[in-house]
Amino acid sequence: MSERIYVAGHRGMVGSAIVRKLLALGHPTDAIITRTHAELDLTRQDSVRAFFDAERPDQVYLAAAKVGGIHANSTYPADFIYENLMIEANVIDAAYRSGVKKLLFLGSSCIYPRLAPQPMAEDALLTGPLEPTNEPYALAKIAGIKLCESYNRQHGVDYRSVMPTNLYGPGDNYHPENSHVIPALIRRFHEAKQANVREVAIWGSGTPLREFLHVDDMAAASVFVMNLPHEVYRTHTQPALSHINVGSGAEISIADLARLIALTLGYAGRIVLDVDKPDGAPRKLMNSSRLSSLGWIPEIGLDEGLSHAYQDFVANHTKGHERAR
Repeated sequence: MSERIYVAGHRGMVGSAIVRKLLALGHPTDAIITRTHAELDLTRQDSVRAFFDAERPDQVYLAAAKVGGIHANSTYPADFIYENLMIEANVIDAAYRSGVKKLLFLGSSCIYPRLAPQPMAEDALLTGPLEPTNEPYALAKIAGIKLCESYNRQHGVDYRSVMPTNLYGPGDNYHPENSHVIPALIRRFHEAKQANVREVAIWGSGTPLREFLHVDDMAAASVFVMNLPHEVYRTHTQPALSHINVGSGAEISIADLARLIALTLGYAGRIVLDVDKPDGAPRKLMNSSRLSSLGWIPEIGLDEGLSHAYQDFVANHTKGHERAR
């Protein structure tokens, strides 16, 4: 009998990619448990406990979260910290209470200090101040890591955490104000091309460096980490860390990224920098050596991945969602 696997956030970019990966690996459709936000509000403890008591999954991928870019994080800080804290606390506790032994929590690279040594290793956590523009979201994600660590220590379960770098690809959020940098730029350049606009402005100085990973690579890494033997995983997350970084190992400036996206879309206009807008952290590169030493590396390069992302935008650009639930 196949293990029953609950994917929380299956309509979001990462959750939907995890479902695709599980199906591709041969897991039966009826063994993958999903619920929409309308069917199950993960911020309601009583509903989440009732769901777990009824479904009794064997594994949980916790990909549900409220996500957004700099503008969204700056505008709705209370929503970001409250909803993410409630989701992870309710799911992790209910999973334990219903007997789930294996859970994978998906965090974010923003958990690391704003000026952490680059590339950022797992032990940089809690060594300095966070980036102010997304501090509430980062604090919620740090709490998720510590929930997993604490339940492991007290209850002997096997709850793991993966920290993805900046993700993009099919299922992304293309909201004009609340999206991350790649989908925001794809939409902006596409609309400028369609309207024959001669120039496009991008936020900030263009100098910050960012690392990007295709969401299908993230899904593959998540399944890989979930299924590592317990002894192997613990050996590579010592001394007391329950999280592991997942990145591409390559970085690009925001200005160069904008040029690459413009080239991918065939936009020939001028790119200008809106230096009055915030940059965010100056550099964010993950140290993913622990994961690569275990035998996993990404397969989709940025050029190929941006082409995939644009195809998805053209086909589904009216279907972006602010909430990955």
